[in-house]
Amino acid sequence: MKSNGKTKITEEHCNLFRKIVGEQFVFTEETVLYHYAHDETENLFFQPDLVIKPRTATEISAILKICNTEKISITPRGAGTGLSGGALPHLGGIVLSTERMNSILDIDERNLQVTTEPGVITEVLQNAVKEKGLFYPPDPASRGSCFIGGNIAENSGGPKAVKYGVVKDYVLNLEIVLPTGEIIWTGASVLKNATGYNLTQLIVGSEGTLGIVTKIVLRLIPFPKFDLLMLVPFRKLEEAGEAVSNIFREGFVPSAMELIEINALKIVNDFVGNSTIPITDDVQAHLIIEVDGNNMDVLMSEMETISEKLSKYDIGEIYFADNAQQKAELWKLRRRVAEAVKLAGYTIEEDTVVPRAELPALINGVKELGIVYDFNAVCYGHAGDGNLHIRIKKDGVVNSQDSPEMIQCLRALFQLVKKLGGTISGEHGIGLIQKEFMDIVFEKKSLELMREIKKIFDPNNILNPGKIFDK
Repeated sequence: MKSNGKTKITEEHCNLFRKIVGEQFVFTEETVLYHYAHDETENLFFQPDLVIKPRTATEISAILKICNTEKISITPRGAGTGLSGGALPHLGGIVLSTERMNSILDIDERNLQVTTEPGVITEVLQNAVKEKGLFYPPDPASRGSCFIGGNIAENSGGPKAVKYGVVKDYVLNLEIVLPTGEIIWTGASVLKNATGYNLTQLIVGSEGTLGIVTKIVLRLIPFPKFDLLMLVPFRKLEEAGEAVSNIFREGFVPSAMELIEINALKIVNDFVGNSTIPITDDVQAHLIIEVDGNNMDVLMSEMETISEKLSKYDIGEIYFADNAQQKAELWKLRRRVAEAVKLAGYTIEEDTVVPRAELPALINGVKELGIVYDFNAVCYGHAGDGNLHIRIKKDGVVNSQDSPEMIQCLRALFQLVKKLGGTISGEHGIGLIQKEFMDIVFEKKSLELMREIKKIFDPNNILNPGKIFDK
C-alpha cells in the first residue's frame, strides 16, 4: 500500500484491524475507497488507503492505540455531507467511519435528554424525540442524511438557530476516544456545570481533530405545537438584509429567517420542478420567515405585525403557506439550494457570518468583489443570525484549494467579513480549505494556543492531521 505521509500501512496492520472489528468491516477495495475519497466540499478527491467501520468505543480505542504507536494517519468520518473537507483523507491513511454506530440509546422524558451514538441521522433523531413530544432544534440543510456526530464536529446550526441556538447549546456530555486510545467522558449530564474546564464545549466544533465522539447526551425542549410560514419578495437585495435587523429591533424573534437571492431561487426552483412559489423578474431576493409557539392567536398576530412592518420596504405580494404541503414546498426549496447551485457551476461555497445588522454591507461587498475579481456569486442562508452562504462561480476554477487566483479572491472576502465584525465560518468549519485564512480572524497567540491544545490531545498528530492547522 502507498505511504500516507507517516507510516506505510502494511498487510500486518490490516490483519490487526480485522481482529478488532471483523474482517468484513475492513475495506481495501477500490470501489469502497473511492466512495470515501470525497464529500460535498467543492470537487475535491483524496483516496484513503483503508476504510474501517467499527461498532463500539472499545474497538475505536484499540484502533487508535495501534495508529498512535505506528504513527498512522486516521480521519474520522460521519455521513460525508461536510463542506470544508474535514472528513477528507488528504494524507491517505485510514478513514474511520462511524456509520455502524447508529443507535439511539435512551430518550429520558423525565429529564428532557437523549443519549445517542454518533452515526444516527439527525432527522431520525429529531423524529424519534418528536414522538415523545420533545424537540431537538438544530436542523442543518442536510438533516435527512447527515449524522449527529458530524453535527457535533462542526457545531452545526441550520434555520432554527436564530431562535433556538446551535448544536453547542444542546450538548451536555460526550464520550470520546482520545488519539492515544483512552476513553473518557468530557463532563456531566446536567444543565449547570462549573466543575473544571469545559472539555465538552472544546470538543464541539473541533472537527474530529481532538478525539472521536462515541456517545452524545443532548438536552431537549418541548415541541412547539404550531408554526406559520411566509415568503416575502424584495425588489432590492440590500433591503432584504436591512429588514432582518429591523424585525428583531421591533421585538420579534422568528423561529427561522432565511434569505435566498433571486438567482439562487430560480436555479433551485427549476431543479426541484416547483410551480407553487411565484417568481417575478423584478424581485432580487426573498425572505422566508417562520414563527412558532403554542398559541396560534399569538402567532397570527405576530405574522400580521411583521407583515405591516415590512410594508415600508419595496416588496412584492407576500406569500403565506396555508398548509403543511405548502410549508414543505418552501422548505424544500431552501434546503436544496446548495445542491442545485453547485450543479449549476457554483462549486465554491463560503460560510461567512457577520452581526445581522451588517448583512447589507456584506451582500453589497460580495457583489463589488465579484466585479473586481471577475466571479459570479449567489447568496443565501440564515439571515436571522447573520450567517450568509456565498456560492461562487469563476470560469476555469472549480476548487478554491491550491488555486492562487481564488485564494486571492477569498482573502479579500474574508478581510471584508473581519472588517464588518464577523468571522469566516458560521457552521461549516475550517477543515482543509479554510485553514489558510485563519490568520485573518485570529491573533498569532490565539493560533499558538490552539496548536498547543491539539498537541496535548494528539501528541503524534495522527487524528485528522492537517485540518484547521497544517501542524
